[in-house]
Amino acid sequence: MNSFVEIVHIFTLTIMIIAALLAVIFKKLLPSVIALSVASLLLSLEFYLLHAPDVAIAEAAIGAGLTMAIFIFAIRGTR
Repeated sequence: MNSFVEIVHIFTLTIMIIAALLAVIFKKLLPSVIALSVASLLLSLEFYLLHAPDVAIAEAAIGAGLTMAIFIFAIRGTR
């Protein structure tokens, strides 16, 4: 069972790094914001796997939800 948890950690962190790189690589703003939000959601999943559910909830609510909404409103306001 311990090796399964390690595999899940490695998979989550790998996908999170890929999403963060995609957020930097994308040319358009909206796909970058979505990729950054995916990276933040995966970070909250990693916090939950590390037995920190309060930090995971805060990261999911503020990092993924609120930040993504603010970025989208800012993008819509600049056009």
